[in-house]
Amino acid sequence: MTRTTLRREDARLLSGSGHYTADTNLPGQLHAVVLRADRPHAAITAIDTRQALTMPGVHAVLTAADVDAAGWHSMPGGVPFEGKGGQKIKKPFWPALARDRVHFVGQPVALVVADSVAQAQDAAEAIVMDYYDLPAAIGFAAATRAGAPQLHAEAPGNIAFEFESGDAVAVDAAFARASLRSKVTFDSQRVAGAPMELRAFLAEWRDGAVTVHTPSQGMTGMRSHIAQVTGMAESAIRVVTGDVGGSFGLRSHIYPEHIAVMLAAKLLARPVKWVAMRSELFLSENHGRSLSLNGEIALDKEGNFLAVRWNHHADIGAYATPFGTMIGSRSLCITMGGVYRIAAMYGHCRVAYSNAAQVSSYRGAGRPDIACAIEMLVDKAAHEHGFDPVELRRRNMVPAEAMPYKTANGTVYDCGEFAAVMDKALGIADWKGFASRRKESEQKGLLRGIGIATFLEISGAGWSPKDQVSARFDGKGDMHVYAVSQSNGQGHETTFTGIVTDALALAPADAARVSLHEGDPDTVLIGNGTGGSRSLYGAGSALKLLAQKIIDTATPHAAGTLGAAAVEYRDGRFHAGANSIGLLELALRLAPAAGGIHPLNCGAEGTYGATFPNGCHIAEVEIDPHTGVTDILAYTTVDDVGAAIDHSSIEGQVHGGVMQGVGQVLGEEAVYDAQTGQLLTASFLDYTMPRADWMRTIRCDEHNVPTKTNALGAKGVGESGTSGSLPTVMNAILNAVRPRGVSQIDMPVTPDKLWRALGGATRP
Repeated sequence: MTRTTLRREDARLLSGSGHYTADTNLPGQLHAVVLRADRPHAAITAIDTRQALTMPGVHAVLTAADVDAAGWHSMPGGVPFEGKGGQKIKKPFWPALARDRVHFVGQPVALVVADSVAQAQDAAEAIVMDYYDLPAAIGFAAATRAGAPQLHAEAPGNIAFEFESGDAVAVDAAFARASLRSKVTFDSQRVAGAPMELRAFLAEWRDGAVTVHTPSQGMTGMRSHIAQVTGMAESAIRVVTGDVGGSFGLRSHIYPEHIAVMLAAKLLARPVKWVAMRSELFLSENHGRSLSLNGEIALDKEGNFLAVRWNHHADIGAYATPFGTMIGSRSLCITMGGVYRIAAMYGHCRVAYSNAAQVSSYRGAGRPDIACAIEMLVDKAAHEHGFDPVELRRRNMVPAEAMPYKTANGTVYDCGEFAAVMDKALGIADWKGFASRRKESEQKGLLRGIGIATFLEISGAGWSPKDQVSARFDGKGDMHVYAVSQSNGQGHETTFTGIVTDALALAPADAARVSLHEGDPDTVLIGNGTGGSRSLYGAGSALKLLAQKIIDTATPHAAGTLGAAAVEYRDGRFHAGANSIGLLELALRLAPAAGGIHPLNCGAEGTYGATFPNGCHIAEVEIDPHTGVTDILAYTTVDDVGAAIDHSSIEGQVHGGVMQGVGQVLGEEAVYDAQTGQLLTASFLDYTMPRADWMRTIRCDEHNVPTKTNALGAKGVGESGTSGSLPTVMNAILNAVRPRGVSQIDMPVTPDKLWRALGGATRP
């Protein structure tokens, strides 16, 4: 059942009543401050902490020697799959606190613990670092050029991983017989996630076990990573996450600061709390993107796609995070054919280390990047060879009747109606009326462009073998639902409880008595955290199964209560002839004495693989050639998210994702100085964030094709807005400036960059 409701969590979050990690305080806690490297590549010759240790309120100053003495291991990262020729990833040791070298500006070097943050900051400034500077390599090209400085002994030439997918021989043969070819180079620049909530971490040890409070995307992944570093049993690690103010992939695993704070709390036998400053996050929190995608497409003279080949480069920064290497390899290849039937495909990826902050998942984790490259390539082929961009797409789309469809590199699309999605978007956007609107803009001296993207992405399969959920009833008969997913703003309290209450057909008053608990550290469940647009169809599908399990568990109890041999459940009640009893009324009657286990408590589980959300987005832009300012006049989305559970949540996710993509297209970029390795965009004074006035209007609609890969039929929606907006807005901008001779421009398309490109263009 689809729902459109006000979200349960909105009153709490919008009124300032939310509870975030920084709001948590424990008796006797101390405060930590991180001392960070101020240079990109250097040998540490000495660390003098003596003066810092004598300063008021200081309890400890930790360095790499303390972490090593604890016997703790490298930060987790890398990929479990093999690369080209069966190679393994070359992963160097990633220390919580820098050992003998620093590898990027902002790398943690020491942790100061004091009675107050101010005292810890003063002491950190008193630490004397002695460095021997080494040459730095900023970016993929600099790190892989001949004679580049060697950053890690484990990775010769700074290459961390090389990956390939598809059939290179078949692709070469197809290109040899092709009548038409087109190429595109697309650089997806390094960006900062910049969630509203600052990263924070609070650790407390008791009886050999540790409880940590931190924003996360799910306790299971965080707990697993802590266990990998410390060697502890997962049962001795409690992860507590309250409200989370944004994530976008950044909260999916632990950071070096977390490990250092945990160790300090253990050594001092006191709770230790660390809350980052925004400048620290720009320097050290995982960055996103940092990819270069180079593609070529082969067509016959009628415009049929014969083959596509890709050559990708990924700069993953100084160390391999759990997802950075995967994003720069498999994630770029798994959907490299987009929504199109292409008989031959090949992708080759190289991933390199550099002297910059590490890269990991950031809303879409490679899928927006490959979607953008594909759709820019198709648009360019249409322009270069005289095809209508819509009809060229339509000619080559995988038809609905071909589903499930196996691509040339082995990916299986479960279902979709790509042409129908596109047709709906074309109608809403009034594609046919664009020519007259362009003339109106020309009369005002403005350049108007229209862009389309018909895109597809894969939602995350997850890393746990199954998704488990459970239900418990309290002494009042109220139902408490438990899952290990974690809302970061997606509205799980609304959608997840809605799945259960709809399946149980509860009346509104009873539905209000059902509450969601995510990541309860004292509830043992197997499951995936939130990420990859999979929470709804993973945990959500398990919740749908849970509803039936509750009915099955309650049925014999209802029969006994009603004195009937058989009962029928409908409309939230059990019926036996003229008699009936509500589910929660029954739960109240069966409530045991204090400490007893409620007889209706039960659980459910399921295993769900990946599915493929898809959509068509269309944007119209107007560009002032005298200033280079781009104005997005209209934006249309039609998405196939499978079965829709809550339209308000879908629209909110699409709005946020589109604006995040627009931010990358028009302004966002994390810029390092190539000579000094310093981050030049380490504050909101220098790092451009998307503005509300960048998007004049957005119209959202759906054409949903439910999938059979999970119990709900859902496909996910969290990242589709970003996957669609990157290519849509880029294609619209290029459509506007091509008449002025501009055929290539890199993101971010800032006013200055666009103005210069137009000023230097040769008019036809």
